[in-house]
Parts: sequence; structure tokens; C-alpha cells
Amino acid sequence: MTTPATPQPGAPVDPYRAYNFKLLINGITNGHFTEVSGLEVTITRRAYREAGNDRIRAVPCQVDYAPVTLHFGLTSSRELWDWVQAAARGTVNRRNVSVVLLDAAGTSEALRWNMINAWPMRWRGAHLHTLSQEIAIEALTLAYEGLELESGSAAAAPRTA
Repeated sequence: MTTPATPQPGAPVDPYRAYNFKLLINGITNGHFTEVSGLEVTITRRAYREAGNDRIRAVPCQVDYAPVTLHFGLTSSRELWDWVQAAARGTVNRRNVSVVLLDAAGTSEALRWNMINAWPMRWRGAHLHTLSQEIAIEALTLAYEGLELESGSAAAAPRTA
């Protein structure tokens, strides 16, 4: 895999397209996902007043990783359902989940977000309607402990658990 050329300062750079992505669970492409939403990091702040000074500074505190929701087409595969059911029974099986953004051609990895130690916290079944011709879409929401971003050729290397 070749690393994309670094753009020159001030040169326009086209943004990546949001529709070319795949999802890996423990390094294996899993399912036909239509949407990933909620990739978010929040760093809370605390106000801190310096002694002998009226200036208030902001100090970074706890990091919070928002839950991520995966939308995917309903199939006969039970793998994700079984993962949810195991968590519901108290057996939390944490997995490393990667959202891989592909280039415009859909052939090479551009970016990869790695959710560390993810586990299912919510499942929502597909909306079924007799007059609809749409694909049945389920949703799975994951909690996770950390988020990493990889880019270029580093994103193509598999991550070990």
C-alpha cells in the first residue's frame, strides 16, 4: 500500500467520502453496515483559580468516549445477536472494533478508528412494515474504553488484541 503524498501548505485537499467504509470486529470484516454514528471524544474541563490571581484557568479532566451506533442490514447471521445476548446474561466479551474509511475508489484504507475493548450496550431491531420495500436495518450500540486513529499505510496493518 502506498502512502498518500502529503499536501503542500495552502493546497486544497479533497475531503474523504462518508459512504466508503467497512467495519472490522477483532480484525475480521463483519456484516454489511450502512451507517456508523457517534464517534466522539469529550474531555471535561474544570475551572481552576490560581492563588493570588483573579484569572481562572481551565484544566482538562476525565475523557469520555461516547457510545457508537452501528446500523446494518438484517441477515441470518447470529454473530452480533449472540454477542448482545452474552452481555445481557452478564458475560461481557470485549472486542476491538475498527471503523475503516476507504479512499474514493474503495480499494485502500485512508483512515481507521479503533475502538478499544468495545462491548454491546444496546440493540434495536429492524422496523418491519408490509408496504415497505426498504432493507431491514438493525442497530447495535457499543460502549468502549479508548479510541485510536490511524492513517495511511499504518491503518492497513492489523491490530492485535
